[in-house]
Amino acid sequence: MKRSLWVRRMAAVTALALAAAACGNGEDVVDEPDDDATEEATDDTDDAAAADDAEVDDAEEGPETAEGVLNLGYVLPQSGQLAFLGPPQIGAVELALEDINGAGGVLGNDVTISGADEAGDTTVAAESAERLVGEGVNAIIGAASSDMSRAFVDSVTSAGVLQCSGSNTAPVFSDNDYNGLYFRTAPTDALQGPVLADIVIEDGNSNPAVLARADDYGQGLLDATVGALEDQGASIAAEIVYDPEAANFDAEVNEVVGSGADSVILISFDEGAQILAGLIEEGFGPGSVGVYGADGLSSGDLPELVDPDDPGVLDGMRGTAPGPDAPEEWLDRLREATGSDDTIYAAEVYDCVTIIALAAEIAGSDDAADFAPEMVGVTSDGEECDSYATCKELIDDGQDIAYQTLSGVSLIETETGNGEPSSGLYQIWEFDAEGNFDVTDRVESSF
Repeated sequence: MKRSLWVRRMAAVTALALAAAACGNGEDVVDEPDDDATEEATDDTDDAAAADDAEVDDAEEGPETAEGVLNLGYVLPQSGQLAFLGPPQIGAVELALEDINGAGGVLGNDVTISGADEAGDTTVAAESAERLVGEGVNAIIGAASSDMSRAFVDSVTSAGVLQCSGSNTAPVFSDNDYNGLYFRTAPTDALQGPVLADIVIEDGNSNPAVLARADDYGQGLLDATVGALEDQGASIAAEIVYDPEAANFDAEVNEVVGSGADSVILISFDEGAQILAGLIEEGFGPGSVGVYGADGLSSGDLPELVDPDDPGVLDGMRGTAPGPDAPEEWLDRLREATGSDDTIYAAEVYDCVTIIALAAEIAGSDDAADFAPEMVGVTSDGEECDSYATCKELIDDGQDIAYQTLSGVSLIETETGNGEPSSGLYQIWEFDAEGNFDVTDRVESSF
């Protein structure tokens, strides 16, 4: 956009010069120049050149980096293993912007948005984030996957751009230093592990096998779950991490089946369907032993991926996932907007966008360095308000606010200056004989 504007201007100047030359070459008589006219023309040319320079400078800055306009970007899954998270998360971004801009925007201007795909590929995710930073965004929402965020969080925050994820749960983000510019509204897996361990023990199991992806998400939740199981006196029949890009998982399935386990915990994304199919084939499915999953498998599409001819193939399988008790009215609005029943992590993403907008409004600046220090305080120590509009009214009246998040969390500052929840609400989910995905309970976990 910037370069094309410069090119058009240069083309216009060139065309005018060529036209003037053509007219001059076509005349036999050359008038003597008038000194006053020449001086006036020179002054006009200088003024025009100065104006053009100013306009080109403005064009080079571009509308997306204009001072006083909060520009957001998102890196979220439109394809890849976590593509099922795309509609609810992107839909939540759009609903948040609708509410924010409908209430007057931030700093008197509409908030803008640019989107990019994380694609389940660290290279693609990093390139997407780099493009958004190059466009001049002030903050990036995402990525959905902890691994994808790890691929670009250092470069984004080093560039002075804030990052907020509604679904990064890997514990590693709590302890790393990101210049005070990394935030998440999803609670760490250090809180989910004990909840997952509880339902395994409550079902009478004492010797589970734990099978997890070899990445930040898988390893982090495995460690938290195993630790909580052992704290409750359980033994671990097998502790297995696997390459999610492997052609098959026969070796891992055989290891689980031969481990003597009375149950299996699977921490995976959509490759888990292939693992589940292998376990069922070996007589180690939900009909025979306790089978448990986590948020990476908490999709109503999972039974069809395991066996498209048997919707009840996962009957009795249970699991956990971050599950805020968001207002049903808002969830209906989201479902209508996305055309999907999946709502996982949507409330958390909505909160990311809203907290950023409120922090910028409080700071009176669209510069992340100015509004990042306000992020944690937005959710506590003030007058309670439950929407951008009502919170903004309080800010305009000079009051401190405590935004009551859709996801039910408030942020705390970690020792390294990041912002994240100190507690989380988790769904207990289950598949039934018809293949329905049902939330049977919600429990809170906190430090």
